[in-house]
Amino acid sequence: MFNIGDKVVYPMHGAGVIEAIEEKEILGARKKYYIMNIPIGEMKVMIPMDNVGNIGLREVIDDNGVEQVFSILRENHSKMSTNWNRRYRMNMEKIKSGDIYKVAEVVRNLMVREKEKGLSTGERKMLESARQILISELVLAKNSSATDVDEIINQFFVEGHHE
Repeated sequence: MFNIGDKVVYPMHGAGVIEAIEEKEILGARKKYYIMNIPIGEMKVMIPMDNVGNIGLREVIDDNGVEQVFSILRENHSKMSTNWNRRYRMNMEKIKSGDIYKVAEVVRNLMVREKEKGLSTGERKMLESARQILISELVLAKNSSATDVDEIINQFFVEGHHE
């Protein structure tokens, strides 16, 4: 169970803070909901408390987790399928998992690929949303601003890295 003020991650959407716990009647059923505010994109999400396990809601990573994300971004990219469709599906699976380390891999692999070969529109959109998810969690984990986190991520991909 989470409490008001907890920093949590909602897979596919990103990280936010539980602002309230409310009981609402929807379609005749009274349920308790976490009201979560996702700062990036100014989104409010209602999450049924009895569904938290299925959704994969989890706490934001700690400092060690942040370091692990950074070391993933630093690594050379892993081999990706040359088949666009297969690559897209594999990356989508990683993003859907809600696992920040897998999301970091997607960001790294697509950013490296963008530099080397460019990305299709679909993959560029995927990179954008993966970056947003990554940034939203790092902002809360590091108590930092989105701009600062964005710059940190970009630093890993300046010339000289990933050679």
